[in-house]
Amino acid sequence: MSNTHFGFQTVDEKDKARHVRGVFDSVASKYDVMNDLMSGGLHRAWKAYTVMVANLKEGDRVLDIAGGTGDLGLAFSKKVGASGMVVHTDINEAMLRVGRDRLINKGVVLPTLVCDAEKLPFPDNHFDMVSVAFGLRNMTHKDEALKEMNRVLKPRGRLLVLEFSRIAKPLEKVYDWYSFNVLPRLGSMVAGDADSYRYLAESIRMHPGQEALKTLMRQSGFGHVDYHNMTGGVVALHVGIKC
Repeated sequence: MSNTHFGFQTVDEKDKARHVRGVFDSVASKYDVMNDLMSGGLHRAWKAYTVMVANLKEGDRVLDIAGGTGDLGLAFSKKVGASGMVVHTDINEAMLRVGRDRLINKGVVLPTLVCDAEKLPFPDNHFDMVSVAFGLRNMTHKDEALKEMNRVLKPRGRLLVLEFSRIAKPLEKVYDWYSFNVLPRLGSMVAGDADSYRYLAESIRMHPGQEALKTLMRQSGFGHVDYHNMTGGVVALHVGIKC
């Protein structure tokens, strides 16, 4: 039996996906509201910066992994136009359903698929860009998922990983207090679920920091990797190029 982390808990590897699915099944309907409350709306700026760095053009093919409620999928679709394609995926059906309905309400229909990032059902060298926002830290085998993302990218294709990361040292104490005291209370009041937001705080601490993730991406086949810190390192955008 192999173990892995689910927040600060140690669980059997085979059970992690089920635990994560339970978290997102619980929070799906309030996910967007909670994002605004938790970040003070900053998540919108983080995503806007990601879209700018993506620098997509008409006709590009994009795979949005852990696409959830569709923020990035919607923004990407506007950039690639009618001749391009954005595939909206998530391992969690409840999140994907919320995202699909939200996109349809905005008049946008994207190919939508429930799939596991560790076993992507797409051919080699297929996409110009792959994105994963706030999803990599929940994956059981991050190395396998990153190798799969590399596989489906075209040569010179780019992977964008937007994820919570290591905050600057002077801000650590305040950030920890907020994460472990305020977030669970917000989750309880708004989403009726304190435990899922306690897991959120724990999962961030267990996720590789900026340099460790950069190394992992290079080990997974990306020839050039760089990252951009935002909000003092609360989040980082890693960009990897398939060589």
